[in-house]
Order: sequence, then C-alpha cells, then structure tokens
Amino acid sequence: MKKILISAIVCIQMINLSAQKGEYLPTTADLEKFFKTKTYVVLEESPLSEYNFEIQNIMSREWKITDFEFIKNEDFAEKSKNENYSFIYPSIVNFERDRTEARYVFLHLSLGGENLTIDDLRDIVSVPLGYYGVDPDNYIYKLGIIIRFMQKHIKLIYNDPGLIDKNIFSHYNDNIRNARDKLLYVVADELAKEVSTEARIKKVYSNRFRIVTREEIKQAIEEGNNDVIFLHKVGPEGKKIEARCYKIIIGAGDANFYYFDYHKISDKKPDGFLESDFAKLNK
Repeated sequence: MKKILISAIVCIQMINLSAQKGEYLPTTADLEKFFKTKTYVVLEESPLSEYNFEIQNIMSREWKITDFEFIKNEDFAEKSKNENYSFIYPSIVNFERDRTEARYVFLHLSLGGENLTIDDLRDIVSVPLGYYGVDPDNYIYKLGIIIRFMQKHIKLIYNDPGLIDKNIFSHYNDNIRNARDKLLYVVADELAKEVSTEARIKKVYSNRFRIVTREEIKQAIEEGNNDVIFLHKVGPEGKKIEARCYKIIIGAGDANFYYFDYHKISDKKPDGFLESDFAKLNK
C-alpha cells in the first residue's frame, strides 16, 4: 500500500511525501526492539491542529510502554532513520491493487531504521481512523481509545508471537461472545438503511444497544465505561465511490476490539454497519 504523511487542521491537507509501501508483519525481534525505543509522536504543522491538541493530552495520560517525546513534522524524516526510535503518526493510505484509488487515514506505530524512507518504516500496528476528506471530528475523539488499543495489541502479540503470522483480526473476532453482555452504542448515520431504526435492529440483534450521538460515545470513552462497546466505522460517508467500509467494535473501557471486518461498498452493501454485521454479533 502507499502511505502519505498528512496534516490535520479543519480538513486534512496532504504533504508531498509518498512512496510504495508493502504491508509488513512485525517480527519477534521487532517487538523486542520496540520496547527499548524512544517513541516520537509526530505533530502536524498547523498550530490550530485539533489532532495536535488531542494527541498531546492523550499521550501524557495514556501512554505507558515507552518513553516518548513530541516532534515537529519537519523533523520526522531525519529521525526516522534511527533504529532506536519508534514513531506514532497519521498518514493517508491507499492500497496498491485497489483500482478505486480510495484513500483512508490510518494511525501508525512504526519502527525507524537506517536506509529507510518514511514510507518504508516497519509498522508494528496501524488502525484505520477515517476516510480521506471526511470531517476529522468524526474520529479525533476516539484517538485515546485507539492509543490504548495499540499498547494492548503490542503486548498481546509480544506475549503470543504465534498470533503474528495468523489473521490477527480473527483473534479479535473471537471476542464477539464477550460482547453479549455489553451495551452497544451506534450512531444513526453509520448504519445501513436496513438497520437504521431500533425496530429494524431488534429483528436481527437481541442484545442491548442504543442509537446515540458521537458526544455520548466520547463521554463513555472518557468515563472508561466498561459496560459500553461502540461502533467505529470508516467509510466515504456519502461520497459515491467503491471504497472499503471498515467496521470495528471497541470497548469504551477496556479498549478491546470485539469485532473487525470490512466490505467493499456497492449498491447491495452501502457505506454503513450492515444487517449481516448485527447478525454476526448476535451469534
């Protein structure tokens, strides 16, 4: 896939840094190396960046596993050459064999190294945040829980290296059974029409749920509400494009992934959480 470093202000502005980058599976040696690194959190160029404001608050509160420091975007390229450093940064991603040229915003945690460009950095974990061009307000408030998930994910695959070579998200989908006693929060505009009302959802989903606002999800995250799981949906939101629609169910308190899937958007599978997704959660 390709990665392009981004700058998030009110909308996302692209910086001209792009190169081919294949998907990378971390090794046990990478993970051992990571815990000895200093982590640099790359800030965006604009002093008005909401991402900068959020990530600085979040890291001070949530980051526990390495020493860290914030750096300016302009210093990223040089520091990325040092194998003793790791980096947290957002980028625009598009997949090399995807003819739609759809672009997504991912948050990455990567290792630096000699003779590597920014786009060659070895990803330890990356998580889709949003679709490129969509209002960042739709995902910025989730940064804290995603940072917490990243740390849990790294510890998980470090303690169980056998998961590295498997489809790690099948492991997370095993958590579906643990979601049955949780209260699922979903936002109305992230649901497919076939499940856009409480009555329609109840036909396929027998567990507890609420259709809520983004502010209510943010509150559950801030409170660390262990009773709540919520939908994190990544898609083009109204733009007519055959992109991927990512669907992740995340624990507001424990930062676990309870469900991970995506589908290609089409007339039959619109940009949203589908009836079939609710059915899978209901099993």
